[in-house]
Amino acid sequence: MEKHDKLPDLHGKRVLITGGLGFIGSNLAHKCLELGAHVTIFDCLDPRSGGNLYNIQDIRDHISVCFHDILNFDQISEHVVGKDIIFNCAASTSHPFSMREPWIDLDVNSKGVINLLEAIRRFNNNVRFVHIGTSTQLGKLNYQPADEKHSEFPTDIYSANKSVSEKYVIIYANAYQIEATVIRLANVFGPRAAIHSPEFTFNNYFIGLALQQKDITVFGKGNQLRNVLYVEDAVTALIQVARTKGINGETFFAVGDQHYSVAQIAEATVRYIGTGKVKFVEWPMSRKSTEIGDAIISNKKIKEAIGWEPIYNLEAGLTKTKVYYEKCLERYLR
Repeated sequence: MEKHDKLPDLHGKRVLITGGLGFIGSNLAHKCLELGAHVTIFDCLDPRSGGNLYNIQDIRDHISVCFHDILNFDQISEHVVGKDIIFNCAASTSHPFSMREPWIDLDVNSKGVINLLEAIRRFNNNVRFVHIGTSTQLGKLNYQPADEKHSEFPTDIYSANKSVSEKYVIIYANAYQIEATVIRLANVFGPRAAIHSPEFTFNNYFIGLALQQKDITVFGKGNQLRNVLYVEDAVTALIQVARTKGINGETFFAVGDQHYSVAQIAEATVRYIGTGKVKFVEWPMSRKSTEIGDAIISNKKIKEAIGWEPIYNLEAGLTKTKVYYEKCLERYLR
């Protein structure tokens, strides 16, 4: 598998990653450090967000870690000062949890983003800010493939708050000339994910089951199509966007080239990672009510704007993922 060869040099850049102990944030921290950046992680290790200290065990002595909460305005304000790039990976990421505890999701995924943006506006308005959104902001698709102009009618509280927080970012970019861009991701998978619970991304939970040689349960027939993206591809998109000029206030889908049914994803996970089997069961009512059907998404805009493209297909990503977890599986089965 070829490597990304367009990543910018980050030597001397001071990078802040909120939610940096989580799945995407920790992979981003590794890559930024590799590219020469001075990396600071800002994370409160909220168990509802999937963070894991083991995610940075091999780089702990080479980065700074602040165990703080983005809901504390004073703390986040102190740490935005002097930074060149801020990646906002902090979020309460569970769709089911957001429906059970909407106030908590509202605080983390909306108020927390306002805290970040207001701290940037007041104390470091020259910083480059990259915010992570989600493909589920769209809800059920009106046309396929969906693009950045598609309407947004999310079907759960998490997706609704991510949609709102994205709009905050765009407003601040336009109203206060802040260099801010949104990257929407879809079903990212790979090393350092929270694979222990169905509360997080379904395909990472499939990986956790397969690594334990357990059967994978799929609701219904699993025919609905999904976009999946290996985490290294997601990280390179974030970094490339952070170093690209002229895209302030823009939103991009950074998604894979291929779409697979949920059943195909489950079957591939068993094939390349485990020895169990795929079982099909009836939809739980609580999940069926928020199901969106096919989610076919275009990555044309980001390809044309910054030249990014994914290089890992599902097989290659799953293969690399298995190699990672085989050495440390017990650290992720909490």
